Amino acid sequence: MVLSVQACELEEQEAIWIRIPPGDPVEAVAESLAAHEIVRSARAFERFARMGRKHLGIKPGMYPFRARTPMGKVLAMLREGRPDAKRIRVKEGVWLSELMPVLGRTLDIPIDSLKLAVRDSALRAELGTAAETVEGYLYPTTYYVPVNATPLEVVRQMVDTFEARWRPEWDDRLAALNFTRHEIVTLASIIQGEGPLDLDRPLVSSVYHNRLSSNQRLQADPTVVYALGRRGRLYNKHYEVKSAYNTYRVSGLPPGPICQPSYHSILAALYPPETDYYYFVANAAGQHVFSRSYREHLNTIRAVRDSRSAADSKQ
Repeated sequence: MVLSVQACELEEQEAIWIRIPPGDPVEAVAESLAAHEIVRSARAFERFARMGRKHLGIKPGMYPFRARTPMGKVLAMLREGRPDAKRIRVKEGVWLSELMPVLGRTLDIPIDSLKLAVRDSALRAELGTAAETVEGYLYPTTYYVPVNATPLEVVRQMVDTFEARWRPEWDDRLAALNFTRHEIVTLASIIQGEGPLDLDRPLVSSVYHNRLSSNQRLQADPTVVYALGRRGRLYNKHYEVKSAYNTYRVSGLPPGPICQPSYHSILAALYPPETDYYYFVANAAGQHVFSRSYREHLNTIRAVRDSRSAADSKQ
């Protein structure tokens, strides 16, 4: 029987992963393929596989399929075989420093080797990144990584997924915005860091585009958190941390992304709505309230604080 099935979701369902353990009979394989609509008929696939006793060559492993794959192609993949794989989830907004220990534990790979892989000069040159690592380019989704994969192969699988999700028309959009791809991915990572709500991302993007256009500092809290190297509440002293990533101290964008941005964050960075917003603050519900002027922003902050205090007093 099939032990696990995972639909690998990018912006759309791209592949259905099925693990076939050693000794699985062809009947069970056929039933599983049909149940997940990879083939139309379990009985037809079983008959097809038994022709010439080809079913005896089916190998165990983790296989990616698309719905309605021709039976000949399915059987060829099963006979060719794939190494067993381990499941890895790259979460939206995760830092490389947070991801490395997870990869190391799950794949039994030394963290030092992974740190070298994410700094690979050839890989960074292909991406056109000016940063020291491939931070921002490990696309957030679910991966099945072969158990014998090298550190560089693991990283490249994730970078290749980023490249596959990058749309050709976005290159034209970069030219219209006068941004490089690296700059947009960096901006997208800051937008990602501002919160989990996709609904807010376009307006957050508009604020940062407006600030960049008017030569104002971004003053983005997520960049300070990243510069500190730890997540948590920020205090006044933290905004003075000396780092090229601290956008309260430096103008423009930081040297590179601060996390792995989602598809929606990249989209927001590329297509900001036209607004005259320059400020925002999160309310008690986690949604952002946007302001056009600093005075309006201060009033909004007071209103948000009063609302939170009133809510706390009722508890």
